[in-house]
Amino acid sequence: MPANLTPAYLKADKWFREATTDEEKILALQEMMRVIPKHKGTEHIQADLRKKMSALKESAEKKKKASHGFDIFHIPKTGAGQVTLLGLPNSGKSAIVSGTTHAKAHVADFPFTTSIPLPGIALFEDIKIEIVDIPPITADFAPSGIINAFRNCDLIGVVIDLSGNIQEQVKVCFDFLESRRLLPDPNSPILDEDGKSLARKCFIIATKQDSAPPDAIDNLKKQLTRPIEISIISVNDKTSLDKMLADIFKLLDIVRIYAKKPGHEPDMKDPFVLPRGSTVMDLAQSIHKELAEKLKTARCWGSTVHNGQNVHKTHILCDKDIIELHFL
Repeated sequence: MPANLTPAYLKADKWFREATTDEEKILALQEMMRVIPKHKGTEHIQADLRKKMSALKESAEKKKKASHGFDIFHIPKTGAGQVTLLGLPNSGKSAIVSGTTHAKAHVADFPFTTSIPLPGIALFEDIKIEIVDIPPITADFAPSGIINAFRNCDLIGVVIDLSGNIQEQVKVCFDFLESRRLLPDPNSPILDEDGKSLARKCFIIATKQDSAPPDAIDNLKKQLTRPIEISIISVNDKTSLDKMLADIFKLLDIVRIYAKKPGHEPDMKDPFVLPRGSTVMDLAQSIHKELAEKLKTARCWGSTVHNGQNVHKTHILCDKDIIELHFL
């Protein structure tokens, strides 16, 4: 009986063959097992996939134990969101981190000056955003394990040097993202075992605007095959860097909520940060899960309510709302 393998399966099979780590191969196999037609003609293929999956999981576990679980590309998240930078050598990634954070990034005019991930903390108004410089990729090379950094982040910043070969940079970066299933596909989302998307929201950081040709931005837009936000910067121009951080805040799709104790002034220095669409109950749970069960009422000060208005537990919060929680 013919297998009649679908384009979705063949795409996942290509992903598996191009994967460079056990973890990535496992993800590809999971996708192959999810989309393979389930009939007698594919029973032997399904059995082979399960065998490969078992062997890879065993291999990954052994490697993890041998390395004591240390992975330089697993960067713990800090702050309101983590932005990981992807780009070719000398695209300006290190300069971005150096220009927006206190991290000691090594900026030089020769390639491959970044050999390990370098995280730094940037301040946007009253919150912290983590920006991570990642070793560069080329058309023929990507550091083994680099995919883990992009899988774990909240947002990928594709860094394009406007003064360089824009067409080549766009092709290499987006081929990398496409082949690793990091680009969102609303028509065919790829999920992990926990049902979470493997893709990450992406945007472009266009660097070296001050030394680029006048038509560089138009050239960049012509190379793009999908709608994507572009933040144009020069690392010597603080205004452009501040605009980039504002763009990042918007793309992270989060809100800042200020807590107010009854009878006290609100704390306007250290807001709670929640995903956009979060409710009063979500805020209470982020403060203390057990205490949230005793939530009785809440008062809100913000742009969509009257000052001090009583709101329900299901009330959706807006950026910069002030919330006063009352418990039983």
